[in-house]
Parts: sequence; structure tokens; C-alpha cells
Amino acid sequence: MKMTVKEVAMLTGVSVRTLHYYHREGILIPSEVTENRYRYYDTANLAQLQNILFLRELDFSIQEIKGILADPNYDEMDAFKKQRHLLLLKRCRLDKLIALLDQKLEGERTMNFKPFDMTEIEANKKQYETEVKERWGKTDAYRQSQQKANSYSPEQWEAIHTEAEAIYAGFVTKMAQDAADPEVQELVAEWQAHISRHYYNCSKEILSGLGLMYVHDDRFKANIDSHADGLAQFMSDAIGIYTDK
Repeated sequence: MKMTVKEVAMLTGVSVRTLHYYHREGILIPSEVTENRYRYYDTANLAQLQNILFLRELDFSIQEIKGILADPNYDEMDAFKKQRHLLLLKRCRLDKLIALLDQKLEGERTMNFKPFDMTEIEANKKQYETEVKERWGKTDAYRQSQQKANSYSPEQWEAIHTEAEAIYAGFVTKMAQDAADPEVQELVAEWQAHISRHYYNCSKEILSGLGLMYVHDDRFKANIDSHADGLAQFMSDAIGIYTDK
């Protein structure tokens, strides 16, 4: 599936201007940007956009979202559970505010400010942020990724994306070969260098963990397999061989 920015805007209700802004900030990189600057989005992009909208609904800033989504170990299902809990708290608060308005419309004059209280919601949101920072914020990889992600221009993000797509394409052309083939192993080395160059120092230990996530994390698997069915498993196998050397 390939959609233009206007088609994505019509489907999601997110304005074209906002989609361009997300692109500039590096949190939603189109799957393809043509030479004449047309943006195209795929299924993985739409899944990412949904993650962004959930986090925005919970009042996370763009910089906070960038940090959460840039985390290579981002657990989508765990995030969804926490987001659901926060949204239920917000719904409960809105129900109380509506009930208070109904009382006012019926002539009730009692001063009740409890429905306006955001303490529980803010406490849960803070806990969510704290968990992310405690889990990943103290790692060198997280700090490096944050620092680099915040420094890239839109043009740099596009160049990084293009480089990654070229490596994916290289893996696709080698899928008929054994994962231990020297040409495939050379691509793994390129992938490791790509991550180290643009995100954080990707040691063999970190790369090994990423290889496992490519097949066990639905978000990563769907994104990689969008290039070719079975690519996530192939890359994971190749990485496993490379990191065991």
C-alpha cells in the first residue's frame, strides 16, 4: 500500500501541515520521498502515526514522543496498555465534568471543583514517563539516540532513511542465499555501521538483541516484512550468525 500525504490526511483527519511537521521532527518519516518532494506512506507509517496520535492524546510533547519512539526496545503492546489506562482516567474525568454541567443546568449552585482535578491523570502520566526514562534513559544508546535525533534536519532524516532502504533492498536481493553467505554478512556489517553512525554505538551485543526483536516484536517485524515477506527472519538469522562470530 502506498498513499500520498493528502490521502493520509483524508483517512486519518490529521492535516497535511501536521504530517509535514511530524516529518520535519523525524517522528514520522514517509516510506518514500521522490525527487520532486512527493511523500508516500505505507502501512508501517500508518501504524506509527497511530502511536503518535495516542501519545499526543495523552499530552506528551513532540520531543517526548521522539524519545519514546526512537527507543529501539519500545514495547508497543505495553505502551498500549498504559495508554488505555490513561485514557480511561481521562474519560472518567470528562464524565464527572459533564455531570457537573448537568447539575448546573438543573439549577444546582453547590461549588464543586473535584471534577477539575488532574492529579491522578498527571501522576499516572508521570509514572509512564518515568518508566521510560528509568528503563532506557540511563543507557548510552538512549542518550546518543536522543542527542543525534534532535540534531538532524529534514534533509538529513531523508538521507538516513534512503540509506536504510538501500540496505533493506540489499538484504532482499540476497534472501535466496544462505544467511551465513559472506555477501549477506557484509550487509549485516553495513546495517550495524548504519545504526552506529546515525543513532548510537551498536555493539554486537546490542545488535544481537535487535536481531531477536526483528522477529519477536510485531512492530519491527511488520515494518521489515513490508519490504519482503520473511525479511525480518532472514535478517535476524544473519545477525545471529554475525554476532556469534
